[in-house]
Amino acid sequence: MSKKLTLLAVSIASVIGFGATANVSAATSADDLAKAIAKQEAEIATLKLELQQLAQQQSQQLASQKQIEVTQEQQGNAVKDVSNTVSTAAERYSKFSFKSYGSANFTSDEYFENVQDTSPERRNRFDLERIVTEFGYQFTDEWSMEVEIEYEHGGTGAALEYDGFDEFGEFETETEAGGEVVVEKAEIRYRPSDAFGVKFGNIHLPIGLSSTLHKPNQYLTVQRHKSEAAMIPAVWNENGIGVYGELADFHYQAQVVSGLNSEYFRTYDWVASGHQKRFEHVNADDLAFAGRIDYGNFKTGSAIGVSYYYGNTSGNRNKSNKLNVDGTLSIVTAAAAFVEGPWVLRGQYMYGTLSDADAITLANKTTPGLQPGNFAQLGSKSQSFFVEAGFKLDEYIDVPLTVFANIDYSNPLMEVESGTATQRYENTWSSIGVNYFPIPEIVIKAEGGLQQVAVASIPDTNFFALGVGYQFSL
Repeated sequence: MSKKLTLLAVSIASVIGFGATANVSAATSADDLAKAIAKQEAEIATLKLELQQLAQQQSQQLASQKQIEVTQEQQGNAVKDVSNTVSTAAERYSKFSFKSYGSANFTSDEYFENVQDTSPERRNRFDLERIVTEFGYQFTDEWSMEVEIEYEHGGTGAALEYDGFDEFGEFETETEAGGEVVVEKAEIRYRPSDAFGVKFGNIHLPIGLSSTLHKPNQYLTVQRHKSEAAMIPAVWNENGIGVYGELADFHYQAQVVSGLNSEYFRTYDWVASGHQKRFEHVNADDLAFAGRIDYGNFKTGSAIGVSYYYGNTSGNRNKSNKLNVDGTLSIVTAAAAFVEGPWVLRGQYMYGTLSDADAITLANKTTPGLQPGNFAQLGSKSQSFFVEAGFKLDEYIDVPLTVFANIDYSNPLMEVESGTATQRYENTWSSIGVNYFPIPEIVIKAEGGLQQVAVASIPDTNFFALGVGYQFSL
């Protein structure tokens, strides 16, 4: 462009110079002068056109530059939006938690065909015992929720089951393919401080150590302790509300929850079958109180603790006109754990009373459809205990191995209101075994032992079990 401007200047100067020359030289003709002027005018017109084109190019360049700047700004805003979206998603994900644990077992036990049989038969079985998933979300610093779903024994469906422990043995059709899918927990929590919190919904009752130590890596035996299962629901959950918290090394819980239904109390597991999970709706005419206080922490180490349960059970019967007594249930437990160095020692004693046990027994016998058979008689008093001791060999050898010994005892008919209590359901299980942790999240177990019934005519039986369990959290 600078070259073209220079050419224009030279041309103008030439015109001026030419005029001056014309004034001096009279010999120049008029035709020559006209031709020169016309030539200069044509050159000037061409230069003007080129200047206009250059101006348009400059204008287009400026517009393009502005468009680039606008596009860059828009891209920057888009990047900011994406960054904000990613940040928000990450923040929400950080409030979400997922946990899971499960176990699968092989058992080899000696079974009796029915309660009259004294010659056991050995049976080998596989069992996908349970798969549990836990979902949690932290809404705010104070508010959170958690849902726990358990898949037991492979799911649900229509199945035919053989009940060999009846008097004559019988087949029963059940709406479950060896198991069930249940919501074990669905609670909302408000916890403004460590010292105090409130939870409500479907919550775990703090009765028995299995409600606290129910993951495969938290107990030494292949299966959960049989002594608890012979008295109360396993990992007991009910609908209700509770308060909880920590004060120094003390942990406390107090709850008001739905009670049990005495229609399904049975001899062999006392009140455990009275859990109302089998029904679509949970009767709440009789509520119950559950409480616990621990010093220390059973999940992480040494501790001692006591728990207490109290509530009536007859008001929750579906056939409420069959019984006009309370059927008051009271349960107390005392537990202790010593976990130091290579040693793992735990134990629990459970004692319970049931008022109006004879009236409940009679009502269950005469209610159409219940058919308790030989399992109708209920104990007015019941007791159980377990003691387990483990020793971690990885303290001395480079193998993550724990050897253990265990004793479980239960007597759901410790005492009856009238008549004589049979000792057929008084059982003691003694065993030894090993836990192997190939990685911290997986445990492989083996256990062998002896089951003894407190009836002289019934021989002792042997059992063996293998199991694998896992647990993890995100």
